[in-house]
Amino acid sequence: MSLAILFAVNIFIIALFQEASADLYKRGSSGQTVKEIQTRLKSWGYYTAEIDGIYGSRTEAAVKYFQRTNGLTVDGQTGAETLAALGLPSGNSSGTGSSTEGDVYLLARLISAEARGEPYEGQVAVGAVVLNRIDHPSFPNSLSGVIYQTDAFTCVSDGQFDKPISDSAYRAARDALAGWDPSGGAIYYYNPSTATSAWIWSRPVLLTIGDHVFCA
Repeated sequence: MSLAILFAVNIFIIALFQEASADLYKRGSSGQTVKEIQTRLKSWGYYTAEIDGIYGSRTEAAVKYFQRTNGLTVDGQTGAETLAALGLPSGNSSGTGSSTEGDVYLLARLISAEARGEPYEGQVAVGAVVLNRIDHPSFPNSLSGVIYQTDAFTCVSDGQFDKPISDSAYRAARDALAGWDPSGGAIYYYNPSTATSAWIWSRPVLLTIGDHVFCA
């Protein structure tokens, strides 16, 4: 009887360990999530090798490159923090029908970089524009895809995206993800005092919030 109890306790401990480790991918890991990590890193220029679902030295090097560039702990392992930065859900993320912490983190970084200092409603509106693009056929159909789309947001290329995230940006991201859209369905916005593209001035204006003009 004592051996049976000991065996059951061991199985329980192993299960707990596996659950706690489910969010950590490192050299030697394999599977679909590793493929997704490789795919995102490759689409953003961090990884150039084959997408094979095997977490080898080249994947580890690419993860370190991504972590270093984005102000994360550089250890070459993809844990909850790095998964969030990649826009991938972790095992501790909320389930279907609700936003993952990865979504909140990515959107908050974009809002903080693009709308720091803007009225709170304007911060939520910037987040709403990102989400509106996901549903629009002219843009990628994922949050990370929209944010990291080439030349879509200047903050991603000029370093502002890597600055510390303001508390209000986290709140704005959650409000936008919950469905609040002060932009009126906009898919573009710009600051008239800094915009240099003649094309953006041709877009139909929906409304202005703070320094940003939101348009269709």
